[in-house]
Amino acid sequence: MSPKLKRLAKRCVITLVVFLIALLIDEPWYLQLALYVCAYLIVGYDVVKKSIINISHGEIFDENFLMMIATFGAFATQEYAEAVAVMLLYQIGEGFQQYALGKSRESIASLMDLRPDYANIEVDGQLEQVDPDDVNIDDVITVLAGEKVPKDTYHQIASV
Repeated sequence: MSPKLKRLAKRCVITLVVFLIALLIDEPWYLQLALYVCAYLIVGYDVVKKSIINISHGEIFDENFLMMIATFGAFATQEYAEAVAVMLLYQIGEGFQQYALGKSRESIASLMDLRPDYANIEVDGQLEQVDPDDVNIDDVITVLAGEKVPKDTYHQIASV
């Protein structure tokens, strides 16, 4: 897990704790509101910041702006718990997306490691190592025991 993803997970856990405390407190109302605002700022400050930066660059309608508008609207209608819950769930979804993206990158990198660095082609009865991209259609590729096939398309397979 990346450091950025770990920070997001910590922020979500802290927000969840503050959010639950805010839900359990009935009086006084201003303490409850302060806890909701605190929870919102912990989990959503980066979304609001990105939204303001994007607006200043002329990019208004993106996901950050829409999340900011939705949660500010919930605050304006005094649905504080809903505002915090929406932002928390959004950030959890973003965390899952980042995690999946990281796993995909790792998988692609491991697949790239499977690609051999050279191909053995026959030139005048001798084997010569060349870059797999330099292999022509009429070249004869020889794959020795334990080696990987350097090209994914070929016309003829000959056993040695």
